Amino acid sequence: QRLGHPRLVKALARMYSRLVGREIDAEEEVVITVGAQQALYCAIFGMVNPGDEVIVIEPFFDGYETITQIAEGVPVYIPLRLPQAKDGKNVSSADWVLDPKELESKFNEKTKMIVLNTPHNPTGKVFSRQELEVIANLCKKHDVICLSDEVYEWLVFGGAEHVRICTLPGMWERTITVGSAGKAFNITGWKVGWAYGERNVLRGTRLYHQSCRITLSTLLQEAVAIGIEHETDCIHEPTSYWKGLCTRLQEKRDRVCSSLSCIGMTPTVPQGGYFIMADFSNIASKADIEGEGPKDERFAMWLCRTKKLLGIPPSSFYGPADKVLAQHLIRFCFMREDSTLHQAIQILNELKPTM
Repeated sequence: QRLGHPRLVKALARMYSRLVGREIDAEEEVVITVGAQQALYCAIFGMVNPGDEVIVIEPFFDGYETITQIAEGVPVYIPLRLPQAKDGKNVSSADWVLDPKELESKFNEKTKMIVLNTPHNPTGKVFSRQELEVIANLCKKHDVICLSDEVYEWLVFGGAEHVRICTLPGMWERTITVGSAGKAFNITGWKVGWAYGERNVLRGTRLYHQSCRITLSTLLQEAVAIGIEHETDCIHEPTSYWKGLCTRLQEKRDRVCSSLSCIGMTPTVPQGGYFIMADFSNIASKADIEGEGPKDERFAMWLCRTKKLLGIPPSSFYGPADKVLAQHLIRFCFMREDSTLHQAIQILNELKPTM
């Protein structure tokens, strides 16, 4: 039971065996962790040695950079780039792309790992099969491990398809995939996460897990196991919780994107996840954001202090050289109660005459 409550480990092995098209050994190829962040921590510490390079895609969940640095690895940054948006045109998270040549230039003999996040926080991008094949081919060419953070795997909207990179040819044996009950079932405070992968690539994660684990409630793991068992039997069916959750979240997403557009911001319409990135450059001159510090931080502070609307400045999701890419961006979360979203939209509507 040291690697997880047996019922939950078996439920995850059964579900992912179906999803990835191969039999997963519950005892050797699944690890239960205290939230997905501990899975990331164990995977990076279990694989990265001092001086090893870890490719991190910007903007990123800040844990990737921090954990790599604590492990004495070296983060190597590459940004998703957004072509210049035209006025009046919608921007999709699919428009945020890696430059293949720039990506290839980041790989060398020191590269140990690349951290992939799909669906992506904070842009909501769902990497296409073709994009994942580019990453996979570089991993195989340079003998690099892929740490695939897929905590938003069930929160995919419209016609987007979540492709698990471990299912691509030659990637099962070099991919560690991370998941989260908190994101899957909207219970983030429970802190139940996991990692799965081929037994040899998961060995370092399992060994590190033994020495850094504190505790994780068996009762919470039992409850999550019951949820996983239910969803495994009705994936894509009308009775699926995940299917209903996506429908509700897509409605919330559309309401917030519409309101942001109405006041002159340009939202990136996310294909998945909880978040919306919005470009505020068209209205920046109408906000009192003079002063020192990154422009996105000043705008977020102005919005919070004067309008009581909270957004996150995303420059903290970039490495030192690329923070300028976030200077006109702000991140909003639409995974909120309808009453909270109603208040947020009211604030945005009140802003419209002044913008």
